[in-house]
Amino acid sequence: MILETLRKIGFTEKEAKVYIQLIRLGPQPVSTIAAKAEINRTTTYDIISTLTKKGLISSIKKGSITYFKALDPKELLNYLEREKSEEIRKIEKQQKEITALLPALISLENPESTKPKVTFYESEKGLRQAYEDTLTSSETILAYANVEEMHKGLPNFFPDYYQRRGVEKKIHIKAICPDNKISRERHKYDKKENREIMLIPAKEYDFSPEINIYDDKVLYASWREKMAIIIKSKEIADFHKKMYKLAWESAKHKAK
Repeated sequence: MILETLRKIGFTEKEAKVYIQLIRLGPQPVSTIAAKAEINRTTTYDIISTLTKKGLISSIKKGSITYFKALDPKELLNYLEREKSEEIRKIEKQQKEITALLPALISLENPESTKPKVTFYESEKGLRQAYEDTLTSSETILAYANVEEMHKGLPNFFPDYYQRRGVEKKIHIKAICPDNKISRERHKYDKKENREIMLIPAKEYDFSPEINIYDDKVLYASWREKMAIIIKSKEIADFHKKMYKLAWESAKHKAK
């Protein structure tokens, strides 16, 4: 379990073995650590160098022999905090680089093209990416959504991340949702999350997929098949907006 957890936070298997032996044995020379971890001495030296750079072990010289020891295991938390900060800096740098590159990329698009643009997404990662696009909306997002299926499809994404980002960007959402336990629960937070949910009888109008209509785009998401499609077409988006207006008015009567 310890080995597996260390690997999950970025250790190689050999690094984890050496680190575990350092904690078990206390200060030891490389020869002892290598023997206990069942790794050759040259590789052990390299691993010790890596763990030292990570701030997890220290050394002391006694005579002509250097002894290495693991620092307090709590240092792992400090190590992770450093890794987190470094990753944030890396992503922020990449965001700045992409922001600077966007004008050049956009200039490559053909503005005269009237063909619909279709983007296909697969897996949970793909679904998250598709929903990131909806957060670029400059207008109210019109949605047909089953909140229960959304939470199953992307655990911890709604509302912990998506709704928070939507509120930060001041994006309003109107959603027609089957009346179920989770939909009613989220309905309580409509005002806080800048949203308006219309609950319709689940017995008659239950559904699983989701549709989001925003700007000149339509997102179709299948939670059970873990895929999404975004169609960029003003004509198609305008049609869906008109049909949504009709559906919303009809839903008012069903919700009574």
